[in-house]
Amino acid sequence: MTAKPEKTILRALAGETLPTPPIWMMRQAGRYLPEYRATRAQAGDFLKLCYNPDLAAEVTLQPIRRYGFDAAILFADILLLPQALGPELWFETGEGPRMQTTTTMDQVRALKPTEAIHDTLSPVYETLRILSRELPRETTLIGFAGAPWTVATYMIAGRGSKDQGAAHALKNTDRATFAALIDRITEATVEYLSAQVQAGAEVVKLFDSWAGSLKGQDFEDFAVKPAAAIIAAMKQRHPGLPIIAFPREAGDGYVGFARKTGADCVAIDNSVTPEWAAANVQPAGCVQGNLAPEHMVTGGEALIRETRRVVDAFRNGPHIFNLGHGITPDANPDNVQLMIDTVRGA
Repeated sequence: MTAKPEKTILRALAGETLPTPPIWMMRQAGRYLPEYRATRAQAGDFLKLCYNPDLAAEVTLQPIRRYGFDAAILFADILLLPQALGPELWFETGEGPRMQTTTTMDQVRALKPTEAIHDTLSPVYETLRILSRELPRETTLIGFAGAPWTVATYMIAGRGSKDQGAAHALKNTDRATFAALIDRITEATVEYLSAQVQAGAEVVKLFDSWAGSLKGQDFEDFAVKPAAAIIAAMKQRHPGLPIIAFPREAGDGYVGFARKTGADCVAIDNSVTPEWAAANVQPAGCVQGNLAPEHMVTGGEALIRETRRVVDAFRNGPHIFNLGHGITPDANPDNVQLMIDTVRGA
């Protein structure tokens, strides 16, 4: 018989219903914190911060010191993996990431072999090793990667877009190239996450930020199946590893997602209510979510009321309290503390 985990997040991920849900926050290390802005200025730019293990570990630890979250999530970016496969990556100030595009079969074939990614990504693994030493004993360390569809949208368009139009166009006009790219990302993601676990990650999360734009069979083929392949491979290599999946804005696609993919927890966004998710998603296992991030900006009684609503909706099953998306740069750090106090006092 295996010993039951002690850390609250691991207990929730193992299916335990806890009297107080464990709590962390997507993008909890970020621009809303003055200490983060100071460290990023020290690093020089965003990518230099991601690839500097000491500074990346520092910004990961900052929200843990300030708030005592139950988990720390590795400070990195989902586009480091495609960068490690060869395409150039840079960030335009105020506009976000830009990437050399991959849109033809020749370009897919020209990507570096999967085993070569570790040359670029070794600083990320060092960040995890530092964190596994430095974090408080009760704090869970979460590693992550982007899901193949979401990563592919950036590789194909060379940037983020509201409708993922370039990726949909390639998917619809050159299915073979599109599928080959998804397969390459899937294979590399397994290696990347596996190296994160070996470096100290206790949980991994798969972010499919643009899953909601996949409809019908495309959702099954390019959100569900790649996630299932990654999770199956990870579980085989690392038995007992808990995995969180976040197919953002999946709507009805959240129902059955854990069963189809093998995920231990499904993170949900704000396009569904906590009551709906408690009735339709939580019966299959742990749910993570889903306070609207704008409450971190506006605060007040609405924050307290909605935080209690989320806690109450999920109180009869395993739940990790989180936002429905990442905290925004204009959030007030005091509102984060108010949210935490409300969760832990509810």
